Amino acid sequence: MRKLIRTAGLGLVFVLFLIVGNQKNTFAHCEVPCGIYADSVRVVLMSEHITTIEKSMKKIVALSAEENVNYNQLVRWVNNKEEHAKKLQEIATQYFMFQRVKLTDDAEKMKKNQKLLAKLHEICVYAMKAKQTTDLNVIKKLNNSVHDFSHLYFGPGKHHHHHH
Repeated sequence: MRKLIRTAGLGLVFVLFLIVGNQKNTFAHCEVPCGIYADSVRVVLMSEHITTIEKSMKKIVALSAEENVNYNQLVRWVNNKEEHAKKLQEIATQYFMFQRVKLTDDAEKMKKNQKLLAKLHEICVYAMKAKQTTDLNVIKKLNNSVHDFSHLYFGPGKHHHHHH
């Protein structure tokens, strides 16, 4: 039993080493460094939030047009729309702005950062507008912003997933 615990302990140390170690080398078995994989997952999530916001907008419009409005359903879809717009803003700010766009003194990186921050700001503003409206143009603008951000962030033809 003690031997088993020691082996398990070593396994845990190894796993921790893998996690803490240099990700680019450690995760050579991945197609891409895991940091990039995590980033592309966030881009997919942003797209999914937009899809859900769009669905919510359509439901709100449909429910509002009914003769006997089901206000419980209506409120539920309005809340759903708000929730996903908020989550979209959280990915743009707490994940990308605060964790991924690094502070730098490098002039070239600064230029890229300014473009990235402008796109993230755009996403946040359109997400805010999505809370206030059922205008599907906002969806188009959100999709375009996420698409542009993705291309800026990963570079053209690099590893990124988003759908629209």
